[in-house]
Amino acid sequence: MVFLRDKVLARKRRKKRIRKKVWGSEDKPRLCVYKSNRYIYAQLVDDTKGKTLAFVSSVNYREEKGGANYKSVEIARKLGEKLGRIAVKKGIKRIVFDRSGYPYHGRVKALAEGVRDQGIKF
Repeated sequence: MVFLRDKVLARKRRKKRIRKKVWGSEDKPRLCVYKSNRYIYAQLVDDTKGKTLAFVSSVNYREEKGGANYKSVEIARKLGEKLGRIAVKKGIKRIVFDRSGYPYHGRVKALAEGVRDQGIKF
């Protein structure tokens, strides 16, 4: 039987392993993703200064009648596109993707593809 804490600990180990290699700078910030049970969050971080350059989350999206909920892949893609537009306005052309130990599929993949659609290179 696999317990929830085992899954959480495994994700934290993967996150630590990824963060050893992934580092953001002012020219090439780190796009870090966090998924809660209800929402998804993404931010561009300059690790040299320790500052967040841009931030988006699904908290601001409201459920529409017959529409997608906060956890949907469509919302994640819209968030990625929104973050990509913000990055382009700030003059960012390249980023480093930090998936925070989450598998690269579903909402994480949709968010990354949304950012790529705006012309940002990973």
